Amino acid sequence: MRRLITALALMLLACGAQAFDLHELSAQMANPAVVHGPFIQEKHLRALPMPLTSQGTFVLARDFGLLWLLKTPLQQDYRITAQGIARRDATGWQMLPERNAGSEQNRLFFAVLQGDTSALERDFELQLSGASDHWQLRLTPRSLLLKQIFTQIQISGGHYVERIELSETQGDSTVLRMPHSISAMALSDSEQHDFVQ
Repeated sequence: MRRLITALALMLLACGAQAFDLHELSAQMANPAVVHGPFIQEKHLRALPMPLTSQGTFVLARDFGLLWLLKTPLQQDYRITAQGIARRDATGWQMLPERNAGSEQNRLFFAVLQGDTSALERDFELQLSGASDHWQLRLTPRSLLLKQIFTQIQISGGHYVERIELSETQGDSTVLRMPHSISAMALSDSEQHDFVQ
């Protein structure tokens, strides 16, 4: 019986040592220099029977930022960097006001896609489960401002973020799916131009 208890204790210790934690998730998400792929975004509004769906592509560059290129139902390009959020128009990239309605959500997406758990922990309680190849992260708002917007945010993925669901306090939700993300060693010439322009 003592051997059985000792064996169980050793197994529990081994499982604890192998547990996937926030530090490992952050390192895993920050590892690729560039991640890009398609996205599908569904906005579920209580007042509408069907979700509003938009599609496009994204480019996440560890040393530059995020390009969010909406293709349908309308074409609109966004660039999110440490300097702020810019939208492309006919004359080039234009910085958006800091308190733009969508700026907090865009910054949140950026932190999530980068796996910047330290940035997320400032505003949310984080609860991670699963393993490195199949994990789920639940974010519960800490700040009064975010509590007025979101009830919770659920993120799941493997090597990359694959799904984000933002549940809003008034009953609406946004589901973002990125099912076919791939990594690259460097940006293409056009992508690099978009970041430095």
